[in-house]
Amino acid sequence: MTDAEDRPQQGEWVLLNYRLPREPSTPRITLWRRLKKLGVAQLADGVVALPADARTREQLEWLAEEVVEWGGVAGVWLARPSTAAQERELAGQIAAARADEYRELAAAAAQARGLDPAGRAQALRRLRNQWRQITRRDFFPPPERDIAHAALSDLAADGEPAAERRDSGKVPQ
Repeated sequence: MTDAEDRPQQGEWVLLNYRLPREPSTPRITLWRRLKKLGVAQLADGVVALPADARTREQLEWLAEEVVEWGGVAGVWLARPSTAAQERELAGQIAAARADEYRELAAAAAQARGLDPAGRAQALRRLRNQWRQITRRDFFPPPERDIAHAALSDLAADGEPAAERRDSGKVPQ
């Protein structure tokens, strides 16, 4: 794979269309959780989209295979929105979902600052893991990303002597 194959191409989206039987419900729930973890945009019932790159295409192809194994039907498509407004709407939907996640993370980091040192350290580990999960599906970074970054940096700095504080421009470790 070349670097060009790894980056989302402007205007290209990978779509998964799927249909699963209503019963048993476990495959439907499992699929929805996995789609949510990937950060998809919901286009319609049974149709989701992600910016197209080698990684997102492969992930949706794996999910399509699982849908078929669960007794459903699925297809993966490459597509381009017909208007710039449609593309902005898709990107906006994804960015809004990430913004909500970043706001929740920032609030949790602010709340954790009031904990004792052991509780703060535990919360920091959990929130850093959450940060990594969110940034993996953050294709269109919203301003809330910077706010969450600052909140994590502040939380990390609470437990460190001033001489050891990390540069705030780095990804929270």
